[in-house]
This record gives sequence, structure tokens and C-alpha cells, in this order.
Amino acid sequence: MARSIAVLALLLLCASGPVAAQFPDRPVRIIVPFGPGGLADITFRLVAEKLTGIVGKPVLVENQPGAGGIAAAATVTKSKPDGHTLLVIANGTAISKSLFKNLPYDPVKDLAPVALVAYFDLVVLAKADGKHRTLAELVSAARAAPGKLNFGSINPGSTQNLSAELFKSTAGIDVPVIPFRTSNDAAAAVISGEIDAVFESYTAMKGLIDGGRLRPLASTGVRRSVYLPELPTVAEAGVPGYEVVGWNALAAPAGTPGEVIAALNRHVNAVTTMPDVRARFAQLGNEAHAGPPDDLRRRLAADIVKWEAVIRRAGIPQQ
Repeated sequence: MARSIAVLALLLLCASGPVAAQFPDRPVRIIVPFGPGGLADITFRLVAEKLTGIVGKPVLVENQPGAGGIAAAATVTKSKPDGHTLLVIANGTAISKSLFKNLPYDPVKDLAPVALVAYFDLVVLAKADGKHRTLAELVSAARAAPGKLNFGSINPGSTQNLSAELFKSTAGIDVPVIPFRTSNDAAAAVISGEIDAVFESYTAMKGLIDGGRLRPLASTGVRRSVYLPELPTVAEAGVPGYEVVGWNALAAPAGTPGEVIAALNRHVNAVTTMPDVRARFAQLGNEAHAGPPDDLRRRLAADIVKWEAVIRRAGIPQQ
């Protein structure tokens, strides 16, 4: 009996060991569902460069923007589940679960979490020389004149757009949220006085902040950001209970062997704990994260529930 158990254990070891030992045996692709030059693209090009040095094989970034990330997700979910094709996912992945009527993949069932890579807050911004100099002043003005102020964001269903909708309901104010095609269009509308505030990432607005065109009023995270440490959070500034945290992460096709997921997670964590990577992330408006795949699993599940409620309350139609 003891000999049989020993033989079985040896067989299991032989069956699983070579998978981890041989991974990766060719280049690894990271599919980014956004265009070149954005926060996710810059973040994962840095991650790919560092991973290449760790795993000894090229780690390549491929941009597949458009269709709400569906095309990129389809590439990965239809790939062989061996860890050589990975997908960048974000809080937009959680939003898509409720936003799209016929999503051709299930973010929970069809993807295997690898690692949360970075967190980032959004920022509420107003015209630098405008009348709203604090978040409290903005909320007070909105309450005094229901329906008269305007907020701006990029397209309906985006994290920025839903952050503005969540702000409205949490603060108890009546403010139309005007969608714009690009972040620059929304920023220009604030500067011209067409709208009163915009919800955007620090990365997208950094040039206008540094140039004195836009004034940050608050950050949306649960604690102050590492890149704007003097800026209060929305909760600190007078809207308790409000919190929005953006994130970027890596996932593999469902069915990827556990030992490959573990190896990828270990390698990614090695990258995100490098001092130079953490410093570069901070410059980009990111906060590096290192942890097990379950961190990503829990974050995705929680955000699916959170944003489904916001979409329903805001009456945003499914696409």
C-alpha cells in the first residue's frame, strides 16, 4: 500500500513538474485592449521589459484596442491555456459584465487571474482660476442650483463616467454628466467654462495640472494618492462613503495550469517590487501592487457588483 502511494506521488510530480520547469518555452504575449501611449500600455511595456529579463524569453506587448476590450479578450480566451498569451484587464472589465448585453466571454469563468499589477485613483478637477476652488464649494453650488452645474467625462460606461454618476448619488446632488469623445475634449470644456468639473486619471491630466490650467479638488481613492499626497480624498473633502479605485492586472485563459499561474504571479510580483519600477509607476500615477492571484479575483468580483448597481441606478442602457 505504502509503495503504491509513493508511486502515485511520483507520477503526479512527473506530470506537473515539467510544465513549470519548461515555462515559458517561447515568447509570451501580453495583449493590451487599449491603444499605444496610454497608462496601461506604458505600464505593461515596462512590466514586459522586466519580465523578459526574469524569464529568459521575449515578453511582447500587442495593442488590440476597440470594441470595449472585447476583441482583445477574444484573442486571449481563444488562445491555448498555457500562459504564453496574457490579457491586461482593468476595472473596465468588471464594468463590461453589466454594460454589454451580449458579452461574448465571461470575465469570471473564461479568465484565470494572474496578478493585480497597479492601482490608480481618478481625480476630480475644475478650472484652475474658476469659482469652484474646493470640492465642498462644488458640492454646495450643485445643491444650491439643482441641474444647473455640469460634470464631464469620457464616454458613457467608462470608469470616469461611472465615477461621476456614483459621485452624484453619493453626494445627493442633481448634476448632468456630459460625455465627451476624449479626455482632452472634456478638459477643454472645463477650461472654457462649458462644464464645471471633470473626472479623469491623473496621468491624462498631469500636463494641464502642472501647467496651471486645471485644479485638482480631490482624489477618488480610499486614501491619499502617492503622486498627489497633499490632495484630500473625496471622502475627506466632504462626501463620505465615496471611493473609486482604478486598477490594471494580468489574466490568462481559463484552464491554464495552476503551476504556470503561480510562476507568472511570482515573476510579476518580482517586477512590481523592484524599486525602480515602483518609482516609475508613481511618476505615471500608479501604485504598484504585489500579491496572490486571489487579490485580483476578489477585486474583480467586488467591482462587478459595485458597477452593476451604478449602471442600473444611472439608467445607462446596455450596449
